[in-house]
Amino acid sequence: MKKTFDYEKSVLRLEEIVQLLENGELSLNQSIKLFEEGTKLSAACYDFLDKAEQKITLISEISDTEE
Repeated sequence: MKKTFDYEKSVLRLEEIVQLLENGELSLNQSIKLFEEGTKLSAACYDFLDKAEQKITLISEISDTEE
């Protein structure tokens, strides 16, 4: 079963990661793990937004041709 992507939860987690990293109280190893998680989340969010934009563009083009 494929897990659905939750954009809002991902953005909240990214904000949490940024706060933790900016705090400066983590070990280097913890910081690297969080940075890696944040990088993956950021890429997933970008991909999600890119696909949403493509879908909206397609819907707009179809709507324009039906008028």
